Amino acid sequence: MRQSLLLALSIVCSLLVIGVAGGLTYFMVRFPDVPPPTDERVEITLDRTIRGGYLAQHVAVCVDCHSSRDFGKYAGPMVDGTEGQGGFRFGPELGLPGVIYARNITPTAIGAWSDGELIRAITSGVRPNGETLFPLMPYQTFSQLCREDLESIVAYLRGIPAIDNEVPARELDFPINLLIRTLPQVAELRADCPKPSDGVAYGQYLVTIAGCADCHTPSVKGEPIPGRNFAGGQAFDLPWGQIRSANLTPDETGLGNWSREQFIDRFKVYELADAIREVPAGDFNTLMPWTFYSGMTREDLGAIYDYLRTVPPVQNAVDRWPQGPIAQK
Repeated sequence: MRQSLLLALSIVCSLLVIGVAGGLTYFMVRFPDVPPPTDERVEITLDRTIRGGYLAQHVAVCVDCHSSRDFGKYAGPMVDGTEGQGGFRFGPELGLPGVIYARNITPTAIGAWSDGELIRAITSGVRPNGETLFPLMPYQTFSQLCREDLESIVAYLRGIPAIDNEVPARELDFPINLLIRTLPQVAELRADCPKPSDGVAYGQYLVTIAGCADCHTPSVKGEPIPGRNFAGGQAFDLPWGQIRSANLTPDETGLGNWSREQFIDRFKVYELADAIREVPAGDFNTLMPWTFYSGMTREDLGAIYDYLRTVPPVQNAVDRWPQGPIAQK
């Protein structure tokens, strides 16, 4: 009787193991649920390379995460000679489920990728080996790029200096390491790029691909709070203390009292070398990449302002530096 019971238990356990293994195998094959990369090829032109550099450096700010930043200075300007090398660490101290490193996106790391593989990674978050990118890489946002701008970014990436920098592998907690495989979706790119003459529509496009909502719309467990678009107040716990994002709505607690010129100048001041002050150890700093966004044209910054004036105002007086004062520049 005892032997029969043990045999039955052994069979049940074996079946469970087989079932779990089979389910896991099915899951790994089923997801990510996106088609193979296309065989498209991007024509590299000077105009595309210039436009792609402008977008990657100053609007979509790819180099914000994929380069080294000097946080000994206000807003962490990029360290010269590190453009695209990756290695920036994002860990549990930022509320993330594990440790993630920005990848090397110079030709050393992605030179062997086809244009279709690169486009799929940027817009659907899937690497050539089938690995799903953690959505800290905003591929869901970049899927809203227009086709010409996307191809311009590809042209730019093909031409940046190759840097030999091996980046550590990420370490994601269970079950997030599996669940992120369900996130990628087929990208539906815009066929036509909005024109600067379209005013507010162009500003909305820039705000989208710049990822402004990612920080300036408060969220709970990664889900935006309804009715709080661009209202600010999202907290970030950083080595120098907690900071909170600003209210960008046209309420008086946000941008309500700002003129168009004041808004533009708030960015453009960081093109001046003396605006990038040293930050003493222990003083506050910001993740806001002012030095990257400052390279946007005044026309594009003005379009962003015009769009933000159209979003619903939300009353939310944000204490940007809740743990102490800072001389804001």
